[in-house]
Amino acid sequence: MARPSLLRRDGWKRSICCYCGVGCGLKVQTKNGVVSAVRGDEDHPVNQGKICAKAALLPDIFVEKARLLHPQVRSEKGSEPRRTSWDEAIERAAGAIRRAVDQHGPDSVMMYGSGQLVTEDYYLFGKLAKGYIGTNNQDTNSRLCMASAVTAYNMTFGSDAPPAGYADIEQANTFLIVGANMEACHPILFERIRARKRAAKDRVKVIVVDPRATRTTEIADLHLALRPGTDVALLQSLLFEVRLAGGLDHTYLRNHTSGWEQVEESLAGWSAERAVEVTGLDAGDILEAARIIAHNGPMLTFWTMGANQSTSGVDKNLALINLSLATGNIGKPGAGPMSLTGQPNAMGGREQGGLATTLPGHRLVANPTHRAEIEQAWGIPPGSISDRPGVTAIEMVERLERGEIKVVWVAATNPVASLPNSDRVRRAFERAETVIVQDAYQPTETTRIADVLLPAAQWSERGGTMTNSERRICLLEQVSPPPGEALPDWQIICRMAEALGFGDAFQYDGLEEIFREYRELSRGRDMDITGVSYPLLAQHRAGIQWPYPSTARSGPPQEGRRLFEDGHFQTPDGRAQMQVPRWIPPADTVNDEYPLAMITGRVKDQWHTMTRTGRSTKLLKSEKQPFLEINASDAIGLGIGDRDRVRIISRRGAFESTARVSETIRAGSVFAPFHWGALWSDDGPSNASAGEAVDPRSKQPELKFAAVRVEPIGVD
Repeated sequence: MARPSLLRRDGWKRSICCYCGVGCGLKVQTKNGVVSAVRGDEDHPVNQGKICAKAALLPDIFVEKARLLHPQVRSEKGSEPRRTSWDEAIERAAGAIRRAVDQHGPDSVMMYGSGQLVTEDYYLFGKLAKGYIGTNNQDTNSRLCMASAVTAYNMTFGSDAPPAGYADIEQANTFLIVGANMEACHPILFERIRARKRAAKDRVKVIVVDPRATRTTEIADLHLALRPGTDVALLQSLLFEVRLAGGLDHTYLRNHTSGWEQVEESLAGWSAERAVEVTGLDAGDILEAARIIAHNGPMLTFWTMGANQSTSGVDKNLALINLSLATGNIGKPGAGPMSLTGQPNAMGGREQGGLATTLPGHRLVANPTHRAEIEQAWGIPPGSISDRPGVTAIEMVERLERGEIKVVWVAATNPVASLPNSDRVRRAFERAETVIVQDAYQPTETTRIADVLLPAAQWSERGGTMTNSERRICLLEQVSPPPGEALPDWQIICRMAEALGFGDAFQYDGLEEIFREYRELSRGRDMDITGVSYPLLAQHRAGIQWPYPSTARSGPPQEGRRLFEDGHFQTPDGRAQMQVPRWIPPADTVNDEYPLAMITGRVKDQWHTMTRTGRSTKLLKSEKQPFLEINASDAIGLGIGDRDRVRIISRRGAFESTARVSETIRAGSVFAPFHWGALWSDDGPSNASAGEAVDPRSKQPELKFAAVRVEPIGVD
């Protein structure tokens, strides 16, 4: 069957945005083989033609002088990389992996991927690492973004399954937005919320929980500017007060949940008055928020890094999910707990075992049945897949320091800049015997220390599938050729597998064959996609939400699907397993020496470590340099004026910045964007001061709290 083309009659080709996890549909035009114009796809249900500035300026990222065009190797550590052939580069990398495995075992190798990879790339990366090299040391930068949400979903629902969809925005009466500056980070969804509020202003209420006043809080009926890190205390108090206000759905709790009795007991003592002591909020505001949640109709909850990037990130997620379950705000129109992914294919990576603890089809490496199923599918001997969970992102740094990881292979990400305590990360990577970096750009902070550099095709230059935050799988088709000798990631992985002696298991005609292979591994799983195919995705360019099993092929894909509408969950008893969230303070402690709590985050027109967006002069105009947002009362006490140069010092490191004095952040807190690494600013990266303490269950680092002091530069 011939696959329908995504080429429109007007010459525009359809694609999906490569930035955040919203998954906006795009129309792309090329000139002389390079993307020349990008517009929103007005027929796509996610964005209905609207796009943000980053997407509109995607043509700016195709700067050839910034691209890694040819394979390169370094003759020795610290030397300049030299251009070489693909054969030599692959053999150099494969030889390093072979030596490490032979001399130190498979766990001396680490593979670190990214939510920028398409799902087919993720699948092959994991197949090679876990099935053939024999190590579960395959993790991803999604560890920094979504690991706490993944853990909480699994603990409660029995599956990593965000239950709501974007169509619920137009049906919700209450929006609870926690730790998410949606106007800057998920702007298209924010505009849909704003439109909903305008259309039903007498009914719709918006509650925003954030230590900062942002463009997101401008539409809020209630802004709860809590102390950083105190979310669990607030959420427990909200549930306490919702119960007193008569807002519980006792029928739902009785019929569809387990564990409510223990959760209810844990609420004791969390009145609004008690929560004030921890959060610094006004008791009246907490009571008003509880009243809205209890009585204002269906509630849709959105959260992202402000809740996830914490040593209590799982507990924050559990508390958010409890609030939805206890009020019956799940599995019905306009309701549900909805974590927002930060990258375009973080969800696809989770589906295909992209984390160090997982296997394809939402399976777990710790589960012997799951291992056996994947071993049989891959045709490898029983016991080939290790029963030991692999090394996660922060643990990777520790193992590099101890010399236990000899080879690290990085694909489509920049960990030397993005991981916390970045000076330590750089030193750890420099200790590796071999660093292999597979990327579209050169230089980055990570390619600067790579021993082998493999040029990869990027967005628009290769195809594949991606899954957005609402479980929507979309097909991307190549619309322009990669420059130089760059190759799609899947081809690089297959060439490496062949050099390692596993070529027979990595012989694919193309992406569609890879898709068919991993699609079968979803059969009977919670995210069953056996009914999905490349031709069907090309026909339904809006994408298909999972689950979509083969039995669903009898009818067209349904829009706006939500999970758990029947109250049945993927747990042994079919009930949601409500968990008791623990209130624990952040790992870093504020004291006289480090009296301020630093939050790091994004600005609207930049993306991660600026590898792409830093190439756009237009995007750079909105924020030309890094800054430190500081409350006016704190600035006065420290003798700091607006635009003064300051030094920010934590227990781990220091960086410099320009003060932005304002009333938009609560006293006792400061905010620094994390985009500007060593490549983009001489001030030093804010991640130099960020903490690497992790949530004990999700292993996600606490990037949203670091105790710091701020000093005017030039004053002792």
